Amino acid sequence: MVVHGRTRWAHRDYHAIVRPNYQWNWAQVRSVTCSAADAGGDQYPVSEVTGPGFAPGNLSDVEDDALDRCYSEAGQDAGCTLVDCIGN
Repeated sequence: MVVHGRTRWAHRDYHAIVRPNYQWNWAQVRSVTCSAADAGGDQYPVSEVTGPGFAPGNLSDVEDDALDRCYSEAGQDAGCTLVDCIGN
């Protein structure tokens, strides 16, 4: 679990990736888990507790955290890709 905006992984620029559009009931989402996978298929999940006002615009932060974790922990693997996000 990470605190919004306070991760230990260095942030990279992910403007070129395609981000899915989730059709969640955003008012009921209390936590989000996003996972990224390295070129070998190992997954790197990141979970974040959400609060009032969390919306689709905030999801990219959690997606980026998962990609940052993958890149960092997989030895700077440029093949890291976003797998999925789950809202609870």
